[in-house]
Amino acid sequence: MGDDPGRLYRLDGVAHIAGVINDEPRRCISSVRRQQGMRLDERYVPYLQMAGLYHLARLNDRWFRLDEPLVSAFVERWRPETHTFHMPFGECTITLQDVAYQLGLPVDGDYVSGCLTDFHIYVEGGRPAWQWFQELLGVLPPENQVQKFAVNCTWFQETFGECPDGADEETVRRFARAYIMMLLGTQLFADKSGNRIHIRWLPYVARLEEMGRYSWASAALAWMYRCMCRVANRHVVKLAGPLQLLQSWIFWRFPTLRPSGYDEISWPLASRWSGYNPGISNKGPRVQMARMQIDLLQPRQFVWMPYSGVDVIQVVHPEVLEPRHTMLWRCRTAVIYFAVVEWHQVDRVLPQFGGVQPIPSPALNIDFLMSKDGRGGDRWFPAQYPDWHLYWQERADYILQFDIVPDPGPSHEFLTWWYQHGKRFLSPEMLLGDPRGVPIPDEATQRGAGRLPDMDRVEDVPDRRRIERRARVGTRRSQREWNWVDQAMDAGDDPVRGVGRGRGRGGRRRVGAARHGAQMPGGGDVAGVPRAPQGGHDGGFPGAGMGDPTSHIDAGLGGGGLGDYFVGVPGDDHTLQDSTPWVSPGSMFGDLLASDGIVHEFGGPHFLEDIRTIMQEDAAASGRVHTTGTQAPLDVDLNEPATVVPAHPFAMGGTPASAQSIGSHSVAGPSSSRPVHVPPTTPRQPVPDDSDESIEDEEPLIRRGYRTRVPRRCGTGSHLFR
Repeated sequence: MGDDPGRLYRLDGVAHIAGVINDEPRRCISSVRRQQGMRLDERYVPYLQMAGLYHLARLNDRWFRLDEPLVSAFVERWRPETHTFHMPFGECTITLQDVAYQLGLPVDGDYVSGCLTDFHIYVEGGRPAWQWFQELLGVLPPENQVQKFAVNCTWFQETFGECPDGADEETVRRFARAYIMMLLGTQLFADKSGNRIHIRWLPYVARLEEMGRYSWASAALAWMYRCMCRVANRHVVKLAGPLQLLQSWIFWRFPTLRPSGYDEISWPLASRWSGYNPGISNKGPRVQMARMQIDLLQPRQFVWMPYSGVDVIQVVHPEVLEPRHTMLWRCRTAVIYFAVVEWHQVDRVLPQFGGVQPIPSPALNIDFLMSKDGRGGDRWFPAQYPDWHLYWQERADYILQFDIVPDPGPSHEFLTWWYQHGKRFLSPEMLLGDPRGVPIPDEATQRGAGRLPDMDRVEDVPDRRRIERRARVGTRRSQREWNWVDQAMDAGDDPVRGVGRGRGRGGRRRVGAARHGAQMPGGGDVAGVPRAPQGGHDGGFPGAGMGDPTSHIDAGLGGGGLGDYFVGVPGDDHTLQDSTPWVSPGSMFGDLLASDGIVHEFGGPHFLEDIRTIMQEDAAASGRVHTTGTQAPLDVDLNEPATVVPAHPFAMGGTPASAQSIGSHSVAGPSSSRPVHVPPTTPRQPVPDDSDESIEDEEPLIRRGYRTRVPRRCGTGSHLFR
């Protein structure tokens, strides 16, 4: 059956750049990258090899620049709904296999998670953040070199740039820790600041010999996915993350798009493009040219299996080909980087592993998880998202089994479905010469139908926070929105009062306005119907799950119609209340309606029909509004923070001013092999993450109605820091 197009492209009219591509045809992203300026000392090599990061460190010395116009054209093709690029010939994406070959990182291992700053609370044997920093690195950064819980890169480079000759082993270890923190913070997990290193890595570098037990490849892929989902938002232009992975993946998979003169292959494979410099002029026209090149791609111009050649096998490191790593390339599971949880949807790109691609099952909707990455107070993330961490812990159970064929590619059935529903072309039709009439290749029929591998069902977690808030009544914000109901009742209760007394800021409402074609309160000024208060809305009528249909303006969703409200929510969640009245059992409101006869006017079928018509018109208007490039930017979407937590003082005692002030913190007990999860009764300290990629976590997952369970081996993070 395949994905429903409305679900597959649900973000086009809300946030995705593809929805307004004709209005912004020259939009070009701006990459945020920094080459680590610390020299790779041979004395660090044993620690880097134990950590599984040695190949990445060598890649840092083979720097190449990002082709921003080309990458911009690929960003337009990236779909957060599927975590794949949607191309004329089908879907493709960056997988764990690509991370292993391009960056030389280990795939198998424990997830990279834990906490961000509260080490003395969540890690047994941990210290208060800045005290631990001084113990592990031997020095504290000056106050002007620290921003919240991140240290400026320049300070790291100046302080640890050169390890002294004849340094003892402990000094070498300190310099190796600083080098690894810089390597992780600039090459794999850079944020859009581009010049700061977060201290979240302290528990990892505290035990250098144990860093090799983590899956750096899966963590890097999770962060790559999240950064791509963000920059696909039409209001975001900065792109961070492991960008050498993205650039090299494009060149290896699309031979017609790669630069000439880079034929020498070395390990890791991304080092092939060392010294590449595409220039920075004429970015806008180059974006349009790259978009056209992608639109005109033929099926044979994409390499499904670029790593099977003899020239690659001759240079690949043997460790990458160990079965414990290679079998996970086909694993359909969660990939994790602290609070970032993404989904490795290899079932949509089977030809990249030698299979035939059938019509895919509906993609997993994890919009709720995509809105979370750590803001709102530190916590132990394996306990915050236990089910998703468990998917990675049990990764061997989710390896897909399918037939390998000599000529991998999409099946005839898939291409028929894709030609009908996929968004294959982004350039204007007048420039393409209508390539939509290109027939399905004969080889697609010869491959056979293909079949979907057996996969366990995973429940969607759509971002329904605002819908649930609308369904709750009794909060201060929702009580404010009840005012328009009271005012409407007062207006219909005694028509002879004339203007009467005003209630709140909105004054009086006429109950019959909706039946005369007026908008609902808050939707606009209609004759005799003042605008409703704009103070925010959390709840709706009991049982309706709806409330004031235009109050989403206050939720940060902009001034569009109701369709904006349901960001990332499937259409079947847009249900209307079909029964009356909107009254809680036993409430005084029901008696009042019955006694005054208002239920016929306010809750009757004509009134409901009018509401339904108005909401449909608003939704249609919303679709038209979002295709223009002149509207005010939306304040919230799936890829950007809905709200931003105000800046708070440091929870660890503020900016480290001196060793004496740090020493006043209490220190946890003796070092142990297991971290400890704090019981729910422990108050959470609001510790905002430094990086600008963080998003507020408004309330615990369990309060939003999502079932959580304590897995067999998850929740305490017992695999960390043993």
